[in-house]
Amino acid sequence: MFFQWLKRYMPRGLYTRALIILILPVLTLQLLVSVVFIQRHFEGVTRQMSDAVTIDLRYLRDTADAAANRTAAKRAVNAVATPLELAVNWPNAIPAIGDDRPWFDFTGDTVAARLREGVPEIAEISMAKRQLVTVWIETAQGPLSVDIARRRLSASNPHQLLVIMVILGAVLTAISYIFLRNQLRPITRMARAAADYGKGRVTPYSPGGATEVRAAGMAFLDMRNRLERQIQQRTMMLSGVSHDLRTPLTRLRLGLSIIDDEEAEPMIRDVDEMQRLLDSFLDFARSDAGDALEETDPSALLSDLVADFTRIGLAVTQAPATGPAATLPLRAAAIRRALDNLVGNALRYGSHAQVAVHITDRAVRFEVEDDGPGIPPDQREEATRPFTRLDLARNQDLGSGVGLGLAIVADIARSHGGVLRLSESAALGGLKAELVLAR
Repeated sequence: MFFQWLKRYMPRGLYTRALIILILPVLTLQLLVSVVFIQRHFEGVTRQMSDAVTIDLRYLRDTADAAANRTAAKRAVNAVATPLELAVNWPNAIPAIGDDRPWFDFTGDTVAARLREGVPEIAEISMAKRQLVTVWIETAQGPLSVDIARRRLSASNPHQLLVIMVILGAVLTAISYIFLRNQLRPITRMARAAADYGKGRVTPYSPGGATEVRAAGMAFLDMRNRLERQIQQRTMMLSGVSHDLRTPLTRLRLGLSIIDDEEAEPMIRDVDEMQRLLDSFLDFARSDAGDALEETDPSALLSDLVADFTRIGLAVTQAPATGPAATLPLRAAAIRRALDNLVGNALRYGSHAQVAVHITDRAVRFEVEDDGPGIPPDQREEATRPFTRLDLARNQDLGSGVGLGLAIVADIARSHGGVLRLSESAALGGLKAELVLAR
């Protein structure tokens, strides 16, 4: 349960995860060393130095208490304080200082505790000045204030170790990040090339980096080349078969032209049907044959399509586009062929079609809606498979076709890194086909 919760908040990117793997141990080690060093070394040194000063303070107190009067005490204490490098004063009263230590004084509490423990007569201790500690002591001859250099009570500049550790850790982390980036860059380049290939773009890529990354890059190139050869072979095979069948069809059509029209009409319809099936096979073969990418305006492409349909008197309307105007690298001929199939299907099974395009930062979405009978939800996935005809769902009287229309559109969408989605049209009540292309 804990690991699932932790996984939810962990970063997704490879760079970020690698940086956490690199930085987290360094920060943990620095924190551990800092805490141990401050708690043990600095506090131990501070206690020893403070204990040494308490000996001097007790000697001053005993000297003052042994004097006969205040004047004699001043002379005796001053004579003792000079060689001990202590500055003494005889105030009339002890001020109420309270806790005037700065918040960043790590060893102040230890110093005050050791001084009070060694000299119980200490009334107040001031550490407001970083380089000086003032102590007020109750003596038999009145209050005595002693100024002590802070360097005699605790180790000087305890923060220097922390600063050095932080700076050194930052420098080493920056150097490690540079090496890490150089190792991860080939992986990101391979991921970018794979993502572009999924969108139908063949980008130049040469394997690099460590041996394992280079091997993965070579495997990716081999896979891409095999896919390209397979697509070319399939296209050439279908194109060759379709081309070879056109010659006997042409001979049949010429032979039927010399027969009486009444006898030849059924056979001519069969020849036309065979010709239409061959054209469908060719369209399916060309759907991912790899047309050249060109900068295309999706809105203009859709407007030209609507204009061509309305020119021949078909009921096709275009809804307002959404999103910023942009030109994208697309296979314009393939996209046009896919939209032709979608609009043709909409008009085939309905009386009116409505098209629209929506552009976002991550995708381009073409929508084609009709007022026909639609497709049941449990048959929509099957409808995009090749050679599938849903005669029970659509209008059988308008011809069954060969079952490649939506399969061609789905192939074109996949070649652009997108998808074909079928749903119910909220505006017209029929089928809604969405051709989503990744940017």
